[in-house]
Amino acid sequence: MARRSVLFAPGDRPELLRKAPTTGADTAVFDLEDAVAPERKTEAGAAVREALADLDADCEVCVRVRPPGRGAAADLDAVLDSGGRSPPSSAAKPHDGDARTGLDGLVLPKAESADDVTDLADLAAERDADLPVLALVETAAGVLHAEAIAAAEPTAALIFGAEDLAADIGATRTEEGTEVLHAREHVVLAAAAAGVDAVDTLYTDFEDEAGLRADTEFALELGYDGKLAIHPSQVGPINETFTPDPDRVEWAERVLAARDEGGAEGRGVFAVDGEMVDAPLVAQAERVMERARAAGSAEDAVDRDG
Repeated sequence: MARRSVLFAPGDRPELLRKAPTTGADTAVFDLEDAVAPERKTEAGAAVREALADLDADCEVCVRVRPPGRGAAADLDAVLDSGGRSPPSSAAKPHDGDARTGLDGLVLPKAESADDVTDLADLAAERDADLPVLALVETAAGVLHAEAIAAAEPTAALIFGAEDLAADIGATRTEEGTEVLHAREHVVLAAAAAGVDAVDTLYTDFEDEAGLRADTEFALELGYDGKLAIHPSQVGPINETFTPDPDRVEWAERVLAARDEGGAEGRGVFAVDGEMVDAPLVAQAERVMERARAAGSAEDAVDRDG
């Protein structure tokens, strides 16, 4: 599954809940946490439940709930009110009136321990929903415990949240981002060690496409698999950046073909395009092909839907 672009939509805006899964984003997140004022939580929960129950989407659809002990149970009660959940599939989700059928996962804000992840998954299981968790690492404690959070059984991805982290530690946000660079690198390392996806922080100026592309390129260089989006206009540039271009795919195919030939001949090092290739470059080529296959599957789904 590709998670190149993860687009958030406020839970109290039904028109945006309907639009988000049609934007080409790999993951749409219906937000019941920060995007919704406290006095509108009940209204938002009902709107999300209705949107999920009447959903026909090919992308992954998740709900961001409040953390366990701080409103998660109420949010899950609002969304998972009845019925049994069908397993996710690559086909469009049917309109069967059950919110569980349209729900693929939960986003956990301010994750600070493995227990936070398992507690949320357990709360969902108590409501007959077996759901993976995308854990937002956006506090000092979360960054320090990112390895344990990533390794928790329900965790499918780590999401880095730079804005909340800066507020938590009292850092001043700068254009260069050096104040959160260590944490940004630490999160992607923790995700890689656990074998889960790493999703980079949002780029707040949704009118600055050049800045978004540069920041997304940097996230790709760090090793991230995708990036948060807060506006549909950000989805296209993010998807393009995390989709290997044809030249890169062709290079990877040549490397892997040479690897297969070299392995048959008992060679661990071989030449491709005049460059000596060994295990680290083979691993890079394999990653390129994984990204290309995942992106191709996501784009095929969008094409079918369109």
